[in-house]
Amino acid sequence: MESASTGPARAGEWRRGWPVVVAAMTGIGFGPGLFQNLSSLFVVGPVAEFGWSRGDIATAAGLGLLGGLAVPFLGRLVDRVGARAMIVAAMLLLAGVYVGMASMTGPLWQYQALIFGLALAVPGTSAIVYGKLIAQRFEAHRGMALGVATSGISITSLALAPLIGMVIEAYGWRIGVLTVGVIVGALALPAVLLLLRGTPSGATPIDPHQRGATVPIEGMTGAETRRDSRYWRLGLSAAMINVASVGLVTSLVPLGIDRGLSAAEAALLVTSFAASQVLGRLVMGALVDRFPPQATAATFAMISCLAFVALQLPAPGLPLLLGLVFLAGLMNGAEHDLLPFLTARLFGIRAYGEVYGLLVMISLFGTAIGVTAFGRLHDATGAYDSALILAASALAITALIFATLRERPLPHVQAAAVPA
Repeated sequence: MESASTGPARAGEWRRGWPVVVAAMTGIGFGPGLFQNLSSLFVVGPVAEFGWSRGDIATAAGLGLLGGLAVPFLGRLVDRVGARAMIVAAMLLLAGVYVGMASMTGPLWQYQALIFGLALAVPGTSAIVYGKLIAQRFEAHRGMALGVATSGISITSLALAPLIGMVIEAYGWRIGVLTVGVIVGALALPAVLLLLRGTPSGATPIDPHQRGATVPIEGMTGAETRRDSRYWRLGLSAAMINVASVGLVTSLVPLGIDRGLSAAEAALLVTSFAASQVLGRLVMGALVDRFPPQATAATFAMISCLAFVALQLPAPGLPLLLGLVFLAGLMNGAEHDLLPFLTARLFGIRAYGEVYGLLVMISLFGTAIGVTAFGRLHDATGAYDSALILAASALAITALIFATLRERPLPHVQAAAVPA
């Protein structure tokens, strides 16, 4: 049998694996990250209707993200039962959350509980399920495949930000959030299942010698990975990136309005951030297949760090603001490709769901801190400058962490089957 690492097999990676990549683009694109990117569009309505402050919304969202505590356990479940069951459950949950948001009556705990539900949907709508499916099918082009797959969230954010903005303007924020839910449940989920039809489930095999073994699985067990300091440093870098970038994106529209922009102009900042995510994912995916990924990641982190510093200019104007938001979001886009890539590269795919799931949980803590910090620091100071300083510092730490990660030979290699 020809090894997956030989030339002809590598050349056929895209021919065999493109349906999985497109399914991943769709599933990730309509996952909880979409609400995260669009959330600033839904701030003004509830604030006006329920009397919530920006800090109230930020804190409720941060506490709700504690649902991320369940992600490592759900990631381990993905290793056992495969991708499809988790994808269906997560996307149905997600659609239900949007219906719930459209039905809120005012108590802040409702919003908090619904954000908790969003966090529970992460394993079935992220690289926890799709990263393993891609890693099993791509080796030479794994970075680019992950880059294309994770760009789905950027593409949907770019496409839906103006559309949902117009829906909200015409019909109100409730119809806006309900529209997103209908798209997820009625369009995105059937499309993902159609693309994955006939493909292996991605469950870890019980018998490594069963018929159909085609992909070598190498890597550490979950316990071995957790004893490796590189793993926790990688998790810290993911958290720091989210402190900065998610804190920013969830405050973009209010930040723009504070800088004198109209609501329509401020919404363009969301589009600029989404555009940076597309470029960040694709460029990072191409670069890590050719150059040392750690050095590339450190460079991206410093670029975004400097953009956060420049965002503190008192009156940059719309064109410069758009450019700075683009650069500030670049690391966030790159991270969604880089984190699953480095997980497979540094620790293998033997326990990928479990290992990557814990990293996602750690990154969600960063998300909670960033969202809460941006809202509360604004309430305390009347401006976003303190939050921007926090974000720049977090990305400087991230660059240092990436520069110090070292690769080691993976200790386990076993023949693995991918069951249907």
